Order: sequence, then C-alpha cells, then structure tokens
Amino acid sequence: MKMGAALEQAFNEQITLEFSASLVYRQLAIELEDMDLPGMASWLRHQADEEIAHANRFIDHVADRGHKPAIGAIAAPVVQVGSVLDAFESAYAHEQRVSESIRSLYRTAEKEGDLDSRPLLNFFIEEQIEEEATVSEIIGRVKMIGDDGPGLLRLDEELGQRPAGSTEVTN
Repeated sequence: MKMGAALEQAFNEQITLEFSASLVYRQLAIELEDMDLPGMASWLRHQADEEIAHANRFIDHVADRGHKPAIGAIAAPVVQVGSVLDAFESAYAHEQRVSESIRSLYRTAEKEGDLDSRPLLNFFIEEQIEEEATVSEIIGRVKMIGDDGPGLLRLDEELGQRPAGSTEVTN
C-alpha cells in the first residue's frame, strides 16, 4: 500500500501544481471580470474550483496510502492578458502543463510498479484530455468570433451558464 519516496514526492508536486492551476484560473477570471465579461469570468472561477477538487483527490490518495500530503511553495500567478483569446490561450497552455505533469506522474508510478495509483491516474489522464479539448474548443470559437462584440457577449452568456461544482471530492 505504501509508495516509494520518488512517487510520494511526485504526488506532492502534483498537489502543488493543482493548487497553482487554481490560482492561475482565478487570476484569469479577475482579468475577464475586468473586461466586463462576467460569464467567462464565472466559467474560469468554476475551473479554479475544479482544480482544487483535483488537488483534494490527490491529497486523499496520498493520505489513504499512509503518507502525509504536502503542499509546496506556490508563487503568485503571472498572467498577462490583453484579450479574451489571450486568457483562454493561457488557460490552454496551463492545461497542457498539467497534462504533461500527470503523464510524468504516471510514468513514475509505472517505473515503481505502483499498481495502486493506476485508477486515479487513469481518471486524470482522461480528465486532462477533456480539459484540453474544452478549452481548445473555446479558443476556436473565440477565434471565429474575433472582435465581434455581440458574438463575444453571446459566448460570455453561454459560458456563464456552467453549473457551479464543489471543491470536495465527488465520485
């Protein structure tokens, strides 16, 4: 049931990255709120909450395996946004970073022969495919809309319809 030291460290790094991702999404939400796009800001806030839920799943896994989860240092997010497209491209780049981190975590678990991590990591591999696809679709739509104000407002309204989730682990 216990995991090796390298895998435990990798899980704790993933926990930190998930909390960092939450802060990036929160900052992006602030930027879009500042652009008077409350629906997009709301979508990003929900995404931030989802990242906390992800961190909590990793925390529970580490604790359930008899280890002490630890959150590492998190720097304030550096987000430079000049447009809606910039915001979602930044979100996409961050999702790609998280995806690669999870793949690396999976490789570490495989190297250690840790079968107990597979279900959790398989969930997150699928989750990241979905996350990247969703943000990529939004980017495509923003590019299609361009600077069309009514189009951006329609997308803002649509993204604002995303139901709120919980930061707690749900199965």
